[in-house]
Amino acid sequence: MLVLQGGGALGAYQAGVFEALAAAGHEPSWVAGISIGAVNAALIAGNPPERRLAALRAFWDHASSRVPFPSPFADGWGRRLFNEAAAGVVAMSGIPGFFTPRLTPPWLALPGSPEATSLYDTAPLRETLLELVDFDLLNNGPMRFSVGAVNVLSGNFTYFDNRERLIGPEHIMASGALPPGFSAVMIDGEPYWDGGIVSNTPLQYVLDTRGGASPLLVFQVDLFSARGMMPRTLPEAMQREKDIRFSSRTRLGTDLQVRFEAMAAAASRLAARLPDALKDDPDLAALIGQAVDDPVTILHLINRGEDFESQGKDYEFSRMTIEGHWTAGRSDVERSLASPRWKNRNRPDCGIVTLDLA
Repeated sequence: MLVLQGGGALGAYQAGVFEALAAAGHEPSWVAGISIGAVNAALIAGNPPERRLAALRAFWDHASSRVPFPSPFADGWGRRLFNEAAAGVVAMSGIPGFFTPRLTPPWLALPGSPEATSLYDTAPLRETLLELVDFDLLNNGPMRFSVGAVNVLSGNFTYFDNRERLIGPEHIMASGALPPGFSAVMIDGEPYWDGGIVSNTPLQYVLDTRGGASPLLVFQVDLFSARGMMPRTLPEAMQREKDIRFSSRTRLGTDLQVRFEAMAAAASRLAARLPDALKDDPDLAALIGQAVDDPVTILHLINRGEDFESQGKDYEFSRMTIEGHWTAGRSDVERSLASPRWKNRNRPDCGIVTLDLA
């Protein structure tokens, strides 16, 4: 299965990951995403196998068409200035097929209206999704599809899953409605914002709801790296803060799951030594129940970033940068699948094994 983190323009990395996985025969049976990960997930689940890559390419080519020319600088400060200028173009004029600036400033709009609570209109994204995603296939096809959003009123995290409800464009848009850029999306009378506000990865939802007893192979694709250098300037400090905030608990989730496994194993060993009168104790059963019966292998793929990237990297949609993210995702998968640690990995009988090979 494929687990896709949020991260705006960085989502092109996930498209490259999918291209390489599909070429290697790893077609997902389940895709789960947050924010731009939800958009990529919809493009995958809402198309037959032979059209998935074309749908991803159409979306990312269109999104990067505002700045189609390459930077005259390969790297360093010149490239950083180019990237910041390209991000400025997006901030001023929006992204084709994604969002456009609102004509009415928020302070002049009617309180409570979308114009008063956001800077951009995401109506173009709805049209793009309707054009590139077959929602009949997404809802009735063989692939499971899950996207996460946050209820604005309760602050609670919610997943929209095609195994539980009919999915439409609004569910995907809700998953990516990051304030104050985008307004909340109404679903069943409730307003929803970007799921990344609470957790930028749907991995825990996948682990909690996977069911069954067959081995599960998860490709977890993160767009922000939790590890990084000490910032030297204010823009670097802003970028580092964003990386830490949106790397969002992937490591914490897997570490906690391993601890749960250890606790459950210890409880099972203890149960074997207890007298029969205590073996049916409900507290003991609850501890043992934390164990994962079916084995889970997680291949963790992380967009490590480049030195020339700035704090606006998640809305820097120049064609050159988007192609760079796509290529990086494809290369990371190819290196990971070629690694001896992957080819010779131990396949667990139970529990979770996490690999980070790129």
